[in-house]
Amino acid sequence: MHLFSSCGTALAFLIISRIMENALLSAEVKEGEILPPTIQKLMKGYNKYLRPFFDNGPVSVGMSLDVASIDTVSEINMDYTATIFLRQRWTDERLCFDGNKSLSLDGRLVELLWVPDTFIVDSKKSFLHDITVENRLIRIFPNGTVLYALRITTTVACNMDLTKYPMDKQTCTLQLESWGYNINDVMFYWTRGNDSVSGLDTLRLAQHTVGDYHTSMSEAIYETGHYPKLVFHFDLKRNILYFILETYVPSSLLVVLSWVSFWISQSSVPARICIGVTTVLTMTTLMMGARTSLPNANCFIKAIDVYLGICFSFIFGALIEYAVAHFCTLHHPDSSSLLMREENMNGVVTTIASNSRQAKKKEDSSAVSNCSLSNSDIKTEAKEQQSKCAKTFYIVKKVVCFLNCCRIETPHYIDNYSRMSFPLSFIFVNLLYWVYYLYF
Repeated sequence: MHLFSSCGTALAFLIISRIMENALLSAEVKEGEILPPTIQKLMKGYNKYLRPFFDNGPVSVGMSLDVASIDTVSEINMDYTATIFLRQRWTDERLCFDGNKSLSLDGRLVELLWVPDTFIVDSKKSFLHDITVENRLIRIFPNGTVLYALRITTTVACNMDLTKYPMDKQTCTLQLESWGYNINDVMFYWTRGNDSVSGLDTLRLAQHTVGDYHTSMSEAIYETGHYPKLVFHFDLKRNILYFILETYVPSSLLVVLSWVSFWISQSSVPARICIGVTTVLTMTTLMMGARTSLPNANCFIKAIDVYLGICFSFIFGALIEYAVAHFCTLHHPDSSSLLMREENMNGVVTTIASNSRQAKKKEDSSAVSNCSLSNSDIKTEAKEQQSKCAKTFYIVKKVVCFLNCCRIETPHYIDNYSRMSFPLSFIFVNLLYWVYYLYF
């Protein structure tokens, strides 16, 4: 008895649901009677599981994009997030009707129609907006043309070359393919060529500027066949002004600050050491902060890393300069030792000259005693000995001059040399850096 009652309840519920569905369907028909033919007539005998022109070649699907926003461009994940309006057009001969006005249908009726299985190739994460309802548009024209539009937010992978960061320019793509239909079933094309993509001229990004863009058509080759493919290429050029104010100017000022120690007396050890150590630690902190927003990849030696390394080298060199100058001050020879060095050098020269004179006297005496030698031979040998002595004396003189040039007479001159050499070297390196990364 209980079984019969439960079956009766289920049967009553089924009958009530059928009645409600028929009532809703009749209400929709009454609303659509003003636009002939009615939706019911269009859907009669329609099979959404079969594509248009099933036995008469592939169906052509035209694409167009409207880029609403590019929200984020991530160098760490190497991707970008964009919100786009994707519009697809195709012709379905089964949806032709008489009239001169199009039918704008509710987006939920798209479940009753055949639609292309388009997907974004490099998408990591995508979703369709559904506030307050799913953001889908379906419109049918009298000749059977169907317009299907979607509002999608997608995160797409973009392979980036960061060797010139932050003076880099990245080329990203948005690729559209058919998932299940190959080129024998579906053909994709851009409806208006490069003008099929709009909205980029009005975009405002935080760190980038959208440059050149273009569209292309190709085929995606997989193991299962050849599939239609549309590609949208666009350039993202980074705005360097932010990095100049945030990194380049502070690091350059730290280098200039390290040069202040060249004008402080060498006897002020705490002051000079304090400036050197403080600038080194500050530069290290600045380098660590500049790398936090970048991928930790060993294959990328970025332009900003090169500049920070240059600045750190100059700051560290200023600290080493004071250590060298202070060491030379403590171990500088006094004037007496310098005088002894000069006397010893003069003694060496005098000894060489006296030896040459003695050799000359011996040669003269031997020439007198040896009567067999002719006067011409004596003169030749004398000239050879004189030329050898002159060459030896010239070489010794050059060595002495070279040692005097390399020797620092006063350690305080090291600071004087550094005041000129460090700024000039830094300016020269900066010229090479900016010319290379901006024009090569």
